[in-house]
Amino acid sequence: MVRWLCLAFVASFPLLAAAQAYPAKPVRIIVPAQPGGGLDLIGRTVADQLGRSMEQTFIVENVAGGGGQIASMATARAAPDGYTLMVGYVGTHGTNPAVRKLPYDAVKDFTPIAMVGGTPNLLVVQPSLPATELKSLVDYAKKNPKSMVYASGGIGLLNHLAMEQFKGAAGFDALVVHYRGIGPAIQDFLAGQTMMMMPGLAAALPHIRAKKMRPLAITGLKRHALLPETPTFEELGFSNFDGVQWYGIVGPAKLPAEITKRLNAEINRSLASPALQQRLSGEAIDPMPMAPEQFGRFIQADIAHWTALARERGIQLDDQAR
Repeated sequence: MVRWLCLAFVASFPLLAAAQAYPAKPVRIIVPAQPGGGLDLIGRTVADQLGRSMEQTFIVENVAGGGGQIASMATARAAPDGYTLMVGYVGTHGTNPAVRKLPYDAVKDFTPIAMVGGTPNLLVVQPSLPATELKSLVDYAKKNPKSMVYASGGIGLLNHLAMEQFKGAAGFDALVVHYRGIGPAIQDFLAGQTMMMMPGLAAALPHIRAKKMRPLAITGLKRHALLPETPTFEELGFSNFDGVQWYGIVGPAKLPAEITKRLNAEINRSLASPALQQRLSGEAIDPMPMAPEQFGRFIQADIAHWTALARERGIQLDDQAR
């Protein structure tokens, strides 16, 4: 028995040594988007923080395309040695798996490392609409179904699914107009082409402050400090509207536990920094530190939630038609 224990220890020694020496060379963090925006901000912020705390170079590599599929596949196929990480977010590890067939498994092909943070979505309507709170909006929508048109940043995205969740829960109908991104969707909303939408807080905030959007409700478990007057859906009687645009760090499956734990500890330590919190607040992102196991359960629950909603509302994205 002692002999076998010794052999097992010797066999595991290279892995232990590698974990203890990590990182011994530059680490790349794949961002599934072009430079600029929330995803890129998260990637560069985490790279900067880890580079300082771990005294090694962390390089951001922007890999856009396929709704995050290209970046996800590059990460899933990488060696599980800690030198390829990725910004996994609600798109790659939440809504996409719920509405489309993917060449990767969002759970089995990745190691959850650390949740970074999230920003809520909020329901906004045209200021000219005779609805100043959620109940009056629902009443108006039921009486005027033909005039209710809402904007979406794309089929199966969080802002689309969240609005479909609200329509189903409130029992009204509205026509959706899909755009190629939240930017064009907001542009047409501001031009009066659509009546309502559910953008992320960071994207909507400048237009709310300019009185060009009227916020009626916000997702999440509590009111947001940037919009303290806007109630949550939960407060207004709509449960399970706690979905947020979240961002985290993942790696390939079978990443050594010691490397995972160390990266998680360093990221969580950074999230406690007031300076980092202030930087994230520029995108209305609230820190959401979690242990790796907790983050893994969060991903599975998010996929399950949006999958159930997509099936209920008949939402399925045909990649070949995209």
